[in-house]
Amino acid sequence: MEIVVKKLKKLKVGPVKNLIKKLKETLTKENIKKVIKKLKEKLKEHKKLALTISILLGGLIFIYFSLSIYFINHFYFGSKINGINVSGKSVNKVNEIIKAEINKYVLNLKEMDGKEEQIKSSEIGLICNPNEDFKKLKNIQSPLKWGVDIFNKEKREIEINLDYDKKLLEDRINKLNCLNDNIIEPKNASFKYENNKYVIVKEIIGNKIDKNVLYKNIEKAIIKGKTVIDLENTNCYIKPQYTSNSQKVIEARDILNKYVSSNITYLFGEQKEVIDCNIINKWLVVDENFEVKINEKELKKYIDMLSNKYNTVGKKRDFLTSSGKTIKIGGGDYGWAINKSKEIEDLIKIIKDGQTVTKKPTYKQTAAVYGPNDIGNTYVEIDLTKQHLWFYKNGSLVVDGDVVTGNVRKKNTTPPGIYRLKYKQRNATLKGEDYVTPVDFWMPFNGGIGIHDAKWRSKFGGEIYKTNGSHGCINSPYYLAKTIYENIQVGTPVVCYN
Repeated sequence: MEIVVKKLKKLKVGPVKNLIKKLKETLTKENIKKVIKKLKEKLKEHKKLALTISILLGGLIFIYFSLSIYFINHFYFGSKINGINVSGKSVNKVNEIIKAEINKYVLNLKEMDGKEEQIKSSEIGLICNPNEDFKKLKNIQSPLKWGVDIFNKEKREIEINLDYDKKLLEDRINKLNCLNDNIIEPKNASFKYENNKYVIVKEIIGNKIDKNVLYKNIEKAIIKGKTVIDLENTNCYIKPQYTSNSQKVIEARDILNKYVSSNITYLFGEQKEVIDCNIINKWLVVDENFEVKINEKELKKYIDMLSNKYNTVGKKRDFLTSSGKTIKIGGGDYGWAINKSKEIEDLIKIIKDGQTVTKKPTYKQTAAVYGPNDIGNTYVEIDLTKQHLWFYKNGSLVVDGDVVTGNVRKKNTTPPGIYRLKYKQRNATLKGEDYVTPVDFWMPFNGGIGIHDAKWRSKFGGEIYKTNGSHGCINSPYYLAKTIYENIQVGTPVVCYN
């Protein structure tokens, strides 16, 4: 210490001098002795602590290895096999315990509404799998690693497979009350039409069990030695696919209500036909996937009804002849005819769009006026017996005259009926199997039958038609054909009667 002080003195620096002074004051002989004494006391204390730690450590090591030896033939503390407590038990003892527990085994089935049923080991011939070796099972637990494995649930909770008689199990399951008593089928939510709208009818949960799912769950539980199955939690019950809260159901209801909000008023002259919610709801169906569809067969029946009611093609009508007699006449192709396929298509679109419309039907062809007498007051009238023709326009007689119609003897009789003028043509050439005839005025109304001039005839009317008539056409004097041609329009009715 004196050597250190002498060296510091040689530095002759102010701070150093102060340091030397402090060292002299602190490092006296008495202080040094005190420090040495305290160090010796601390050393003794550490030796005692080290000895204590060594003793404790040795004890723990002894205990650990003692337990390791114990666990060579015994299961870890806290061990379970299929839920059966085998904590600290020997292999032989475990064998006895498992067999005893298997004999007492009962599988509890928790069913709907608090009901329960049981399947007992004796009912299904339950035994421990002959291939199970509890010694090998014990070897899963390493004796030297028990300190780590004891915290490993997989090493403590072991599962083994149990064996059973499959026929006995199947017979027992078939006898379960839950499969046989008061079975209520599940039912999806549905719809009810009331107060001009659709409301959702709540689903029926039911209590019907899916037997295959139940069997698999029971089989799995028995094999693993589980004692309880909750049939609801394991999805054994067949549930409705769609409930009142399903988005698909709510959307379907909204679509149905959109469709029945439609209102279609058909106009038939002075008459009306209204299609509203009370009719439309009978056309709507919801399939198993809750897709809303319009039953086109039912809709077609309605359009067929309208057609039967308002179509006039071919129907008999009262007709006041020029001779003052009212006759019944039908047949031919003249009259109203709804275009059913187009109308069905239009109606479906209107309903799907939820529209309110007033409309006339789409027609394939129309007549002059609505009503039972749809001929109107512009028409050609041909009396096949009197062999006379009249042409009226807007109620006034334009022209009339005798004609020659189809040859009766040759079975070319002009057919009666009400027809539409298809078109008119100047300077046409008429052709048949045995003739080629040019005419100045050609006005067909029934296929190849029409009104035309016949310059080759010098006489008309009378009974010429019976033996020397036409091939079916209306042979007319030149003036008659010309006047009709100049005044008639395509679509004008041509009335032929006997």
